[in-house]
Amino acid sequence: MEKFDPATNLEKLDKKDAYRGVNPAICDSATFMFEHAKTMTDTFHGETEGYFLYSRHWNPSTLSLAQSLAAIEGTELAWPTGSGLAAITTALLHEVKAGDHIVSSMTVYGGTFAFLNNYIKKFNVEVTFVNMQNLDAVKKAIRPNTKVLYTETMNNPLLRIANIPELSKIAHAAGAKLLVDNTFTPMIFSPYRLGADVVLYSMTKYINGMNDCVAGAICGSAEYINSLIDVNNGTAMLLGPVLDTFRSTSIQKNLHTLHIRMKKHSENAMYLAKRFKETGIKYNYPGLPEHPDYELFKSMMNEGYGFGGMISIDMETAERASAIMEKMQELGVGYLAVSLGYFKTLFSNSGKSTSSEVPEDIQHEMGMSEGLIRFSMGLDNDPERTFQLIKQAIDATK
Repeated sequence: MEKFDPATNLEKLDKKDAYRGVNPAICDSATFMFEHAKTMTDTFHGETEGYFLYSRHWNPSTLSLAQSLAAIEGTELAWPTGSGLAAITTALLHEVKAGDHIVSSMTVYGGTFAFLNNYIKKFNVEVTFVNMQNLDAVKKAIRPNTKVLYTETMNNPLLRIANIPELSKIAHAAGAKLLVDNTFTPMIFSPYRLGADVVLYSMTKYINGMNDCVAGAICGSAEYINSLIDVNNGTAMLLGPVLDTFRSTSIQKNLHTLHIRMKKHSENAMYLAKRFKETGIKYNYPGLPEHPDYELFKSMMNEGYGFGGMISIDMETAERASAIMEKMQELGVGYLAVSLGYFKTLFSNSGKSTSSEVPEDIQHEMGMSEGLIRFSMGLDNDPERTFQLIKQAIDATK
């Protein structure tokens, strides 16, 4: 496959503001005027370019962000949403009707799991959860009415890597679409170029990077995005999970530091992984050869962005994990908080937080330890100091 550089692709976009401002302008209009009635009618039918109808559909600010996201992903277009879960649920609902079937990774974000395991059943849509690392199990789970194969590129919280090219083949052979949540690994992986049909994000995390807003994105072909926002039957248009224009503009500005941030997040996580390994702390990081998906990761990654900023350690019990996290916060490692992609290091016990919607028996089947502490490494300037503080917290609980 031809080498792809997401950051350079973004830099190539010409985003000059009409009034010569160096930053993108914020358009806070909910509705837009037309010189001619026919132009309004044509816009309703999706037959005009350069006109805006209503901000639940498009707005200059959200369109500008969408074009930047598409540049990063290598897709034709994207559509910003008001949250990551809004992106996920909208994309899933757009593909299915009553009587259809979804095959999903069992190791997905807790909110996604709850939607698939609990909520979507009210629409008579069946879901089978499988281990996405077992491609034979994925194939066996496919049914004649399977419409979607759903996975995360790097799963939450076990940090296993999905084989996107092979999953794409399985999905397409069955006439289904492959939907991929790439929240943990923007720029590192380009799932659309690897064979995914739709790429999803919680932009709350790495893409925005400041933890000052909640937002999501759906990336895909222009035909697909236009079907999502069709005024008559587009799921996004009719459910209305639109992103605010002020946030669209602020996220677009933060996109231009994403490549720098991802490299530093990855650098810090790699440093910690090596130090954990040296000192015998039980850790999990896909950037070292002992990780089961290390070679797969290397075969799919875009060069130069590292192996990601997510790392975990296993402290065996939830009680010990809690004590260590409280001590780490006291010592100044970072914050005991959910989410990821922040400039400060964040840590949480996944089984009691971001994966708490997943029943304990399935957590065990996934291989999730109750003492797992998931770190989202920050932009710490001195990762050795961070390591020493973590080790101090661990030693204090022995």
